[in-house]
Amino acid sequence: MRFRGNTQFASAVGLVLGLLCAVEAAKVNKHKPWIETTYHGIVTENDDKVLLDPPLIALDKDAPLRYAESFEVTLTEEGEICGFRIHGQNVPFEAVVLDKSTGEGVIRAKDKLDCELQKEHTFTIQAYDCGEGPDGANMKKSHKATVHIQVNDINEYSPVFKEKSYKATVIEGKKYDSILKVEAVDADCSFQFSQICNYEIVTPDVPFTVDKDGFIKNTEKLSYGKERMYKLTVTAYDCGKNRASEDVLVKISVKPTCKPSWQGFNKRIEYEPGTGSLALFPSMHLETCDEPITSIRANVELETNHIGKGCDRDTYSEKSLHKLCGASSGTVELLPAPSSSANWTVGLPTDNGHDSDQVFEFNGTQAIKVPDGMVSTSLKEPFTISVWMRHGPGAHEKETILCNSDKTEMNRHHYSLYVHNCRLILLLRQDPSEAENYKPAEFHWKLDQACDKEWHHYVLNVEFPTVSLFVDGTTFEPFLVTEDYPLHSSKIETQLTIGACWQDNSGHDNDTESVSEPTSGGNARMAQFFRGNLAGLMIRSGKLENKKVIDCLYTCKEGLDVQLPEEVASAVKVEFNPNQSSLTVEGDDIDAFDKVMQHISYLNSRQFPTPGIRHLRISTTVKCFNEESCVTVPDAEGYVMVLQPEEPKISLSGIDHFARSAAEFESQEGVTLFPELRIVSTITREVEADTESEAAEGADDDPTVQETVVSEEIMHNLDTCEVTVVGDELDGEHESLEVDMSQLQQHGLEMSSSNLGLVISGVNTMANYEQVLHLVRYKNWHTEALFDRKFKLVCSELNGRYISNDFKVEVNVIHTANPVEHANNAMVQPNFINPVHHASVDLSGHNLVNAHQASVVPSAATIVIVVCVSFLVFMIILGVFRIRAAHQRTMRDQESGKENEMDWDDSALTITVNPMETYEDQHSSEEEEEEEEESEDGEEEDDITSAESESSEDEEAGEPEDQQGASRQQQLEWDDSTLTY
Repeated sequence: MRFRGNTQFASAVGLVLGLLCAVEAAKVNKHKPWIETTYHGIVTENDDKVLLDPPLIALDKDAPLRYAESFEVTLTEEGEICGFRIHGQNVPFEAVVLDKSTGEGVIRAKDKLDCELQKEHTFTIQAYDCGEGPDGANMKKSHKATVHIQVNDINEYSPVFKEKSYKATVIEGKKYDSILKVEAVDADCSFQFSQICNYEIVTPDVPFTVDKDGFIKNTEKLSYGKERMYKLTVTAYDCGKNRASEDVLVKISVKPTCKPSWQGFNKRIEYEPGTGSLALFPSMHLETCDEPITSIRANVELETNHIGKGCDRDTYSEKSLHKLCGASSGTVELLPAPSSSANWTVGLPTDNGHDSDQVFEFNGTQAIKVPDGMVSTSLKEPFTISVWMRHGPGAHEKETILCNSDKTEMNRHHYSLYVHNCRLILLLRQDPSEAENYKPAEFHWKLDQACDKEWHHYVLNVEFPTVSLFVDGTTFEPFLVTEDYPLHSSKIETQLTIGACWQDNSGHDNDTESVSEPTSGGNARMAQFFRGNLAGLMIRSGKLENKKVIDCLYTCKEGLDVQLPEEVASAVKVEFNPNQSSLTVEGDDIDAFDKVMQHISYLNSRQFPTPGIRHLRISTTVKCFNEESCVTVPDAEGYVMVLQPEEPKISLSGIDHFARSAAEFESQEGVTLFPELRIVSTITREVEADTESEAAEGADDDPTVQETVVSEEIMHNLDTCEVTVVGDELDGEHESLEVDMSQLQQHGLEMSSSNLGLVISGVNTMANYEQVLHLVRYKNWHTEALFDRKFKLVCSELNGRYISNDFKVEVNVIHTANPVEHANNAMVQPNFINPVHHASVDLSGHNLVNAHQASVVPSAATIVIVVCVSFLVFMIILGVFRIRAAHQRTMRDQESGKENEMDWDDSALTITVNPMETYEDQHSSEEEEEEEEESEDGEEEDDITSAESESSEDEEAGEPEDQQGASRQQQLEWDDSTLTY
C-alpha cells in the first residue's frame, strides 16, 4: 500500500514536472508564420478597400491548437501575428492586421486610385509574429508572397471627338459607301467604358447616316442645284451610355459633276491703254477630277489676225518705220497713203480706217502705175524689196505684186515679183553685157505663207547673183533657180506697176485682161492681176542685212508675256513663238503649272493701241498613268477687249492774218507764214464728280451732273504736216514755198513739194515740227497784181489716224505808189494784224506815217473796221455833249430855287391851301418826259441822223424851259392883300 501510495505520488510529481516542462517548451518561438504564396486583389478607383483572393491570414505553429490553426487561448504571445510588411517602391497600399491571434489582415489603398494612371499594381507582402517575451525578442517572419491588385474602372469620362469639325466634298449624283469618318475617344481605362459603342446624327431630316464606327454616308443621291452644303451635328456614346461632352459639326459640300477643265477663268478681260502689263488668268487653275496626271501641256494663243497686218503695230508710214527701226535712207514707198504729193493710190480700195494700218485691196481687176522717176534703182547694185502681203489659194495664173516692164512694143519684163501656185517668184533679167552667158533669172520659193490668207512680212535682199528672203524674220532659201540670157539692148522706157504687169496690146494678147480705166491710172493694158491685200511695198537701194532691223519691222507691239516665279521656274518650261502671240507651257506639277498660268499677261506698248477684241484660246493636253482612262480637257476661250484710247486733239494756233509789204515778198528771204505757230495736243477725260463738294455747293446745282470733263496736255509724235494753197495753185514761175533744208535734215525729216503746196513727213516730236514750220517761207517775185494769199496747215499723227484742225493763214500785200498816180488818198487805211492767240505784232517794213506818201488799196475787212471805229468816236462825243447839257439844266434849277427862298418871309403865315400840288404834278410829268426822251435816245444810238436831230431839239428846248420856270414862279406867289402886318 505504501508502495502504491508512493507510486501515486511519484506520478503526480511527474505529471507536474511534465506540465512544467511543457510550459517551458511553449515559451520558445520555434516556427515562422505562414501565408499564401500568391494573392489576387481587386480595388475600385476612388475606393481604398481591396478584395483579396484568398483572404489575407497568417498562421504560426507556435500557437495553441485549440482551433487547429489558430493561436487562441494561449498564455503566451509567441503564436500571435503582430503585422504585415509590404515590399516595393511607391506602393500605394498598406496591410493592416485585424486580429493578432487569428492572423487575419486586410490590404487597403493609402489614397484614391486612378485607373487611367495605373490599372494594376504588383508587390510582395510578408507576415511577422510577435516574438518571445514582452519585448518581442526572437521575432519570426514568413516568406514573401506576391500580391496582384487590379484597379477597377468607373465611367467617369465622356467621349471627346478628335477634331473640332469635319469637312468633306462629294460629287452630285453619286451614292457613296463612305464620305468621311468621325472619331471620338474616351479617357476611361477599362474596355467597357473607354470604347465608343454608338454614333448618332443629331440634325434631323438630312440624307446622311452614320454607323457605329463613325463612317458617314449619304442615303440618297445629292443634287448641287438643291443644296450646295450640308451641315450636320454628330454625337457619340461610350459603352457605359455616356454621351459626348460636346457634339461635333460636319460640313459636306456638294460639287457639280466633275468635268476636267480650267476653272476661275474670266472670258472678258478689259485692257485700258497705257496701263502696261495685265494679268490674264490671275485666279485660274486646272481641275483634273483627281485623276493621276503625269504631265500637262497647254498652248495659249492670242488671235490678232484681224488687227491691222496681223497684230497691233505702229501705223506710221512704211518709210517712217524703216527710219525708226534704224534702216538707212534711200527708201521709196510705192504704196503711200493718198495725199496731194502722192496721189497714185487714190483709186485703190482700202480698209477705210485709221485705227490700225492702212492696207490696200486688189480684187483681180485693179492695178496702179507708179509715176516715172519714183524708182531709180539700178539692177546692177544691191537693193531691197519689202512688202506686207495677205494672199489665199488662187487660180493657177500668175498674180503680180510688182512689175517693171517695157512701156511699148516688146513687153519685156525687166524685174517682177509675183505669186504662182503658192510659190513666191522673183524675176530678175540682167541688162546686156559683154559676155552673153546664161545668168540666174528666176528665184522660186515654195511657201505655205503665200496661200494661208494671213498677213506676212517679206524682205528680199537682192545682190546679184544671190537673193535672200526673210518671211516674218525667218530666212528661206530658194528651192529652184532658173537661168536665162540677159535682155537685149534697147532704148524703150519702162513702166513700174503694182497689182498687175503692164503690157502693150500688140504683144501677148492672150495674157492680157482688158478692163475699164479708173482714176488711179490706166490699166487697159494690164495682165496677171493680183488678188489679195498689200501694204508697205518698198524698194530701197542697198541691202537690208541687219536682222534687228528686219525683226523691228515685223515685231508686234502687243503680245503675251510671262514672269516666272522663282520657285517654279525650274519645274515648268515656257516657249514663245516669234511674235509672242502664242506660248506653250509644259510641266508635271499641277500646282507649279497653275502658278505659271496665273502669271501670263497681255502687253500693248503702243501709246494709242487699236481698240477692239483679241480672242484668247487655251488648248490643253494631259497624260495619265493609265492612258485608257486619261481625262480630256476642253479648250478654254475668252477675249481681251482693248478699250478705246483717249483720242488726242491736236491744235494749231498762231497769227492767222497779217500784212507785209510787197518788197518782203520779193526779197531773198520771203515772208514767214507761221512765225509764232504753236502745236498743242490735249486729251479730254471724264472724271467722277466729288459728291461731298457737290453737296456743299447747295441745292441750286444741277443734280443730274455726275461727271466732270478734264482736259490734259500730252506729248506725242507727229508724222506729217502739210501746207496747201487755198485758191489758185502756185505758179512756179514767180512764186514758191520754201523751208530750210538743213533744219529738215537735222531733225531727220523729209519734204516734198508741188504746185499745191509742200508736205513735211517723218516721225518726230511736236516741238521739232514747230521749229521746222517756223521756217516755212512764201516768196513771190511778181506782186503787182497780188493783194492777198491764203494757206492752210494740217498736221497728223499715226498716218492720218489723228488729224489737227485746219489752221488757215491769210497774208495781205501792201503796195506802194507815187502820189500823182493815186490822187485820192481818202481810202488810205492802216494795215492790221489779227492774232488768234497771244502773239507779238510785227510791223517792220510798213510806211504808214504820212498819208500823202502812200496809198493803200484796202480790203473789205479794212473798210468795215474803219467805219465801226468812226461811229464809236462819234457816239462818245455825242454822249459827252448830252451829259454837259443835262448838268447845265440842273444848275439853273438850283439857282431859281434860291431866288424864291429870298422873296418871302413866311414865318408868320398860316397855310390854308396847298398850292404845291399843281407844281408837283407838273414837275413829275416833266421828269417822266425827260426819262422817255433819254430812253429814246438810247434806242436810237445806232442811227446817226436821228441822233443829230435829237441834239438839235435839245438846243431849242432851252427857251421853253425858261418860260416854264417863270410860270412856276408865278404859281408860287401869294395873295397877300388880306394879310395884317
